[in-house]
Amino acid sequence: MYNSPVRNSVKSVLFVLCCAVAQAQAAVPAGLQQWIDAPQRSAENKARDQYRHPAETLGFFGLQPEMKVLEIWPARGWYTEILAPYLKERGELTIANFRRNDGTLEDDKKIFWAKLSARLDADIRKKPQHFGTVKSLEFDPPAMMQLGQVNYYDMVLSFRNSHVWNEAGYLLDVYRALFDALKPGGTLGLVEHRSSRLSEISSRAGEGYLDEYYVISVAQQAGFVLAERSEINANPLDTKNYPKGVYALPPTLAMGEQDKARYLAIGESDRMTLRFVKPVPAAQ
Repeated sequence: MYNSPVRNSVKSVLFVLCCAVAQAQAAVPAGLQQWIDAPQRSAENKARDQYRHPAETLGFFGLQPEMKVLEIWPARGWYTEILAPYLKERGELTIANFRRNDGTLEDDKKIFWAKLSARLDADIRKKPQHFGTVKSLEFDPPAMMQLGQVNYYDMVLSFRNSHVWNEAGYLLDVYRALFDALKPGGTLGLVEHRSSRLSEISSRAGEGYLDEYYVISVAQQAGFVLAERSEINANPLDTKNYPKGVYALPPTLAMGEQDKARYLAIGESDRMTLRFVKPVPAAQ
C-alpha cells in the first residue's frame, strides 16, 4: 500500500529531525571528515553518506586514529576507504574479508562475496597512497573463524552483516569470535537492518532485518555489555514489508524497475546502531 503525499511529507520531516538530533549527539573524530570528503571516494559512495552518516557513526563508536581496528566483511569497501587512510599513520586496520574462491565454492552467494573481496584487496594494492598498509584475513563461519590474535583489537566493526550470520545459524558463534578478538575494554560497533518491534517479545519485518533486542541479547550472551544505542541511522520511512525484504531498497533495488521511484524515495533501510564493550576482568 502506498502512503499519502501528506503522510510521506510528515515522515520526511520526522526523519530529518531524528537524524539531526542523533548526529548532534555524536562527536566527529578529529581529522576524519577530510577522508570522508576525499576525492578518492566516488560520487556514488558519497551520495550514500546521507543514509550511513559515517562521521557520526564512527564518532559514536569512539574511533581514534591510534586504534587497532578490525572491519568484518567490508564487501566493496565503502567504510574501508574511510577507515584505512584515517588509521594509516598512527593506527592499524585489518579487514576480515570473505574467503577466497579456490575453486571449491559452489554457492552463488559465496562466489559473489569472494569476488567482492578479491576486488577490494586489488583496489587497496593499487592505491597505497590512500589506503596505506591494510592487513587482510579470511573469515567464513563456521569453517574459518580465526580473526588474528586473541585480545588484540581496540575496536571491531560490523556493518549490516549480522542478518547473514543469523540466517545461517552462526550469529552467536560469530559474536563469540569477535569477543575473543577484542582487547578487554575494547569496543564492538554494530550497524544492522532493524525490524519492526510489535511487542516486548515479537517483531515483524521482511528478509534481511533483525530485531534489535534479539541482537542485543545474542551479543550479551557472547559476553558483551551494551554501552549505548543510537538512532543515527534510523529511517522511519522504511516500512519493512517489501516483496524482497530489505533488498528491495537501495542500494540493491532487487525489484528492478518495479516501483523503483518509491524505493528510492524511501532510501536505505532503518538501522540499529549499537556500541558494545568487552568487560575488563576484575582484579584478582
